[in-house]
Amino acid sequence: MIKFIHSADIHLDSPLQRLEAYEGAPVEEIRQASRRAFENLVDLAIDEAVDFVLIVGDLFDGDWKDYNTGLYFIKQVRRLSETRIQVFIISGNHDAAGKMTRTLPYPDSVHVLSSRKPETQIIEDLNVAVHGQSFSKVAITDNLALDYPDPVPGHFNIGMLHTSLTGREGHENYAPCSLDDLINKGYDYWALGHVHQFERVADNPPVVFPGCVQGRHIRESGVKGCVLVTAEEGTSPEITRHDIDVIRWERVHVDLEGMTRVDEILERFLTIFEDVIDRHDPKPVIARVEFGGETDFHDQIAADPEHLKHAVRSMAIAHFGDRAWIEKVKVRTRPKIRSVADPGPLRELSALVDELMSNDPELLDLGKALSNLFQKLPPDYRQGDARLQPDAPEQLRELVVQAHALLVNRMKKEAAAS
Repeated sequence: MIKFIHSADIHLDSPLQRLEAYEGAPVEEIRQASRRAFENLVDLAIDEAVDFVLIVGDLFDGDWKDYNTGLYFIKQVRRLSETRIQVFIISGNHDAAGKMTRTLPYPDSVHVLSSRKPETQIIEDLNVAVHGQSFSKVAITDNLALDYPDPVPGHFNIGMLHTSLTGREGHENYAPCSLDDLINKGYDYWALGHVHQFERVADNPPVVFPGCVQGRHIRESGVKGCVLVTAEEGTSPEITRHDIDVIRWERVHVDLEGMTRVDEILERFLTIFEDVIDRHDPKPVIARVEFGGETDFHDQIAADPEHLKHAVRSMAIAHFGDRAWIEKVKVRTRPKIRSVADPGPLRELSALVDELMSNDPELLDLGKALSNLFQKLPPDYRQGDARLQPDAPEQLRELVVQAHALLVNRMKKEAAAS
């Protein structure tokens, strides 16, 4: 019997992905999350007494800030070597971006496969052949699988490949190949990496993406981990998913349709969020909360989204403590269809906004007109993922919605005061 762990996309010491700073934000927990997840992987390998561990690309996240990342990795794989567990690694696109990642010697139990051409490593006492090729540069657009060697007769043959296959949403199309390219090679198991969601692409032979070991931002939501593979002669390999992440990311949608009181908004959020927290218990959850639906409170909410954001964070801290953190709050509500009794200026403003919202060229013209103003804003609004972009229609729509709500509130107040 052969037993091994297939992992990929560890992104050790990956930097924070723009978590909004606020009192109680789990900055240090997220910074250490990839290390804790990797320690869970090592623990699992030792507890299961596996024969070897595969790391199929993106062990690191580009260049190290200092050598501590490499030293930490060596310390962890030494725990594996002390129990005679070997490690086989191919470099992915993020590893290829680093300059220091190739400068530290690894223990003899760690084997990094060549980037010059496909390489085969034989594990004699197990009759296992591990085939793979590391990335030599960040963007590999050639079909590497075509040059992988033929299977070694009488051995359990494993192919390691960092690839997007024929393409996966949200991932660069690196080392592209077809499923037939892999199946026709005649291997017993294909260990893939690069795609951060678990996917069992084929069963005969198994072609598997294990996903990343730890989500790092909202686009990597849900359960993350690795797979444990057990293979016995004459039977199909048994594949078991293991979650080894330490923090979960989730999107939380709250529909405000039918809300009749302001306090109902937070009550509905709490009910929905409690289900999310319970589902991932005991893992803490970092959430992006999105309010949607058609509501009479649209103008009030959209005019002052900061108040709702801090109210949501306050409620999350009060009810769940360290089990929950709110990454961002997005307001995507819609106003109730306005009555024809609305005064003329409000009708005209709504008509102008409706026309603008449905016309990308006009939105982009607005963005051009505002671009000089955007450049005068503080750095937080001009840098990173959340920067204001005058050429992004969806972001311009959000700005128009908020500006519309502010104007409506101001016009109603002035009308009431006159």
